[in-house]
Amino acid sequence: MDPFLQAAIDEARKGLAAGGIPIGSVLVLEGQIIGRGHNQRVQKGSVIHHAEMNCLENAGRLKASVYQRCTIYSTLSPCPMCSGAILLYGIPRVVVGENKTFQGPETYVRAQGVEVSILQEPECIRLMENFIQKNPQLWNEDIGE
Repeated sequence: MDPFLQAAIDEARKGLAAGGIPIGSVLVLEGQIIGRGHNQRVQKGSVIHHAEMNCLENAGRLKASVYQRCTIYSTLSPCPMCSGAILLYGIPRVVVGENKTFQGPETYVRAQGVEVSILQEPECIRLMENFIQKNPQLWNEDIGE
């Protein structure tokens, strides 16, 4: 398995262990993780701390030229909010663990010139399917339903 996707999965598990939603993300620059995070909407009582947003927050304030050389990995297809942040900061590549349980605006993101790779990693799918089955209300809240 891709070591950066594995790092995102590790973040997702960290979030689940803390009572949150098991979605993780890492920001990679030139083969090094420079930011990592997981969905913390439950833990922080936040409306915006999805995994990708938390990852970007934890990477700290960076120049546009840095983002433009990064790849962001996420265990789940980024939602419209997270996709917007990816577009805003000019991150050129997104690697998605799975989009079976949820699909964000991938077509739109691609149309903006971003390379989006979908891996359909069984571990990512299993994490989300199990979580959604056990926590349908919390999941629906997370995706705005």
